[in-house]
Amino acid sequence: MGAAQDTASTGDRAGCCPLYHEAVELVGRRWTGAILRVLMDGALRFSEIAQAVPELSDRLLSERMKELERRGMVQRRVISGPPLRVEYSLSEMGHELEPALAELEQWARRWLGDRRAARRL
Repeated sequence: MGAAQDTASTGDRAGCCPLYHEAVELVGRRWTGAILRVLMDGALRFSEIAQAVPELSDRLLSERMKELERRGMVQRRVISGPPLRVEYSLSEMGHELEPALAELEQWARRWLGDRRAARRL
């Protein structure tokens, strides 16, 4: 088979974009999607994020927050005064994910909600 036939038989499909793969791996890391989702509602302190995602350990939450901050998706703001407080919020980069995450949430409710209820029976 020639190169032209090989391309025609595969439908000229491109391989997976490395940037797409990186984005899916980043957002799809364990608990990262949940953290981003709760921050979509506004800035929160560490303890508030932990309370909003109760199954998440403090150690793993700290690790994820550092990674999200390092990747530029989350901003950390220190608020002076007694007591010293730290708030986390989505950066511009993180806010740009909101439509995709909201769509994923709607998809999950539409397609996974009934299945979860059926599994409990």
